[in-house]
Amino acid sequence: MGFPAFSVMTATGKRALPTPDIIDQVMWRGIHERLFLYESEAKEFILNNQNNSYDIIFMDAYDGADIFPHSLWDSNSLFMKALSERLHHEHGTLVVNLHSDADISDLDRSIEGVTTGKYVRKVGKAYKKGLMENERNGLVFSCEVPWLCNVSLVVSRGMSSDGRHRDQIKTSLMKTSLEVDKILRLPFSFLDYLKTGLAII
Repeated sequence: MGFPAFSVMTATGKRALPTPDIIDQVMWRGIHERLFLYESEAKEFILNNQNNSYDIIFMDAYDGADIFPHSLWDSNSLFMKALSERLHHEHGTLVVNLHSDADISDLDRSIEGVTTGKYVRKVGKAYKKGLMENERNGLVFSCEVPWLCNVSLVVSRGMSSDGRHRDQIKTSLMKTSLEVDKILRLPFSFLDYLKTGLAII
């Protein structure tokens, strides 16, 4: 995942860089000053910060061997329980970076136009169970990032499908993404991600 360098925080809670570089200023246009990114081993960070609540957590959890440890998506694990407690209960959102596993023989043909494979759906269902089981509202979906062969898996509390059809949910997400683009003045649009492939899990 790519984030502005200026937003990275040290273990002591201070900025890793004293001033933003020109790239952050041009690409992120002020967003880098409102982000506080803590780079840490996932289990250690979640288990050691039990007094904090987070609006959004980005997880890029592949190890040096390019393996996503099962302990980080086991719905019954201590980590998942702690993650559920740390994620804001009304609107907390988890974004997980996964490798795409879509294959022509492994497509989710129950949802037209979506190329999410079995592994991504399995991980999504595990997070849904671990983070949403006792929540009234919530939505789990994935977006393809084809030029990187990755998938962004999103677990969002506060969003709900409310029995709506996939097209209605997609329209709602697109509308919201335009609002986010406008408010944050992002240098890229979320719409491109939604258009390439969306799977409701």
